[in-house]
Amino acid sequence: MDFAVIIDNLPLYLSGLRVTVELLILSLLCGLVLAVPLGVAAASKHAGVSALPRAFIYFMRGTPLLAQVYLIYHGFAQFDFLRESLLWVVFKEAYWCALIGFSLNTAGYTAEIIRGAIVQTPRGEIEAARACGMRPAVVLRRVILPSALRRALPAYGNEVIFMLHGTVIAGVITLVDLFGAAKIVNSRHFVPFESFIAAGFFYLCLTFFIVWLFKGMERKWHAHLRPRAA
Repeated sequence: MDFAVIIDNLPLYLSGLRVTVELLILSLLCGLVLAVPLGVAAASKHAGVSALPRAFIYFMRGTPLLAQVYLIYHGFAQFDFLRESLLWVVFKEAYWCALIGFSLNTAGYTAEIIRGAIVQTPRGEIEAARACGMRPAVVLRRVILPSALRRALPAYGNEVIFMLHGTVIAGVITLVDLFGAAKIVNSRHFVPFESFIAAGFFYLCLTFFIVWLFKGMERKWHAHLRPRAA
């Protein structure tokens, strides 16, 4: 095994790592902004309000992320009106197409996590808020959403890890992310084991960091659920 090749190409891996982390953070932020209103709407008992959000969630969870990114990156390019519009500045770039695809995908999964957490909110919390004279909007903002988001943390932590693993698709559409860097090293030096195990090591470190981060958040925001010392 020739790990000297990995050391020589470490700047390439670090550059790919930067692109991966950047795509991950931006897609998670954009996805979360979309997911909160979608999750709230999907949890509504009114069919007219929940129909479209549920359809969006079903589509994003029911189709592969690779197909979604390909649809955005390759599919939209066939429409003349898009190529002649100002939006083509965005859709002609692989980076922005990957970011849009990742954001929409994680928004679908996160919205379902939030919807499930809202539906499972203890009835007593809602009734207590109403008994205090809170309006429905205030109950949602001050009681339901904070409670649901705290309980959604473990599931959302898994979604963040899945999204990290999903970013490898960026390397398939010409971006030099962490996976793309490993492909370049392999194509130059013909060392598939060393090149991809190095990328796997970086992904593993990122995963450990995400797990540590969410464990800390759970300890902080779930402190009230731990048994009290005698």
